[in-house]
Amino acid sequence: MNPDVIVIGGGAAGLMCAIVAARRGRHVQVLDHANRVGKKILMSGGGRCNFTNLGVTPENYLSDNPHFAKSALARYTPADFIALVEKHGIAWHEKERGQLFCDISSKLIVRMLLDECAAAGVDVVTGCHIESVRRAADHFALQTTFGPMNCTSLVVASGGLSIPSMGASGFGYDLARQFGHKVLPTRAGLVPLTLSGKHLERYSDLSGVAVAEVEAASDNMAFRAGMLFTHRGISGPAILQISSYWQPGESVRIDFAPGTALEDWLHTQRHTHPDRELKTALSELVPKRLAQRLCDIDLGNRPLRQYNAPDLVRIGQHLNAWPITASGSEGYRTAEVTLGGVDTKHLSSKTMESKHVPGLYFIGEVVDVTGWLGGYNFQWAWASGHAAGTAA
Repeated sequence: MNPDVIVIGGGAAGLMCAIVAARRGRHVQVLDHANRVGKKILMSGGGRCNFTNLGVTPENYLSDNPHFAKSALARYTPADFIALVEKHGIAWHEKERGQLFCDISSKLIVRMLLDECAAAGVDVVTGCHIESVRRAADHFALQTTFGPMNCTSLVVASGGLSIPSMGASGFGYDLARQFGHKVLPTRAGLVPLTLSGKHLERYSDLSGVAVAEVEAASDNMAFRAGMLFTHRGISGPAILQISSYWQPGESVRIDFAPGTALEDWLHTQRHTHPDRELKTALSELVPKRLAQRLCDIDLGNRPLRQYNAPDLVRIGQHLNAWPITASGSEGYRTAEVTLGGVDTKHLSSKTMESKHVPGLYFIGEVVDVTGWLGGYNFQWAWASGHAAGTAA
């Protein structure tokens, strides 16, 4: 018997949609081309799944239409997902900045979703490749490696282009275009930035050096979190966050002491420790190797008493807005998300249904809605999946 609803993609959004639709009495089938569902869930949060964030608001998302996500996020909240987690007895904790993680393993979240699927009667099929989709008079006809399948509602939850080693592809975008939807340009988001030329020469050997808290800023946004030097560039939470806003050619400005005017701090240091070398003073703010490198390249290194007031102003302002020009990013290979995607202009914000093709839905990462680092993208998956599941 053909299902009422076919969900293409067994990730967070797809499984949530399937559960909600099946609870309504719909016969639902999930088709995933991978050999198991929930692969990105399993790897997230270092294997503990940063499954939501207590501070979710629409302002935590990038989209060509910043209002689109409001409806779905309001109707399925972090508290709703926490209730589901607690129903299954999964222990969790808040790590920082509202980020919620499993105490034990992300496997428990996948198990929870599969148990909910089983309880609702969802048929989950893995290793199934979709060869073609067409719209018939009153249904969708799919040709798959498991043979032909028909359904009245088709939900596309196939994800974006990030982490192709886990099976990511542009399938959802191609399907959207086939049915007349515009796909906005895509690029890697939440991704390490790369350096080249003199920047790479100067800093590549600092690979592994971490700064506990910086503020990374682009022209229109700033994030305060940790930073890490890599053999190819810069990474860490602050850099991943700003990467979604950074544009090629822009400098990223790093404040090594967020909230502190370093020119004043340096004046105090010169007064209290006049014979201390600059690199020694700066090692109170950043790791010693980085302090040494900053002095070697930009600042010089003399006892503080040998710097006059204008020198300290210049040095302080430089370290509160240290410019570094990224040449690019690590790309989809390591990106946590894909920016851009199916244009929301022709989707219902309430149900995620296509305005072009009745019964066709797009949810999760394939849509032009991208969250910040820290559980926001999972919450969009749960919320958009729930929205489509209530209607499909």
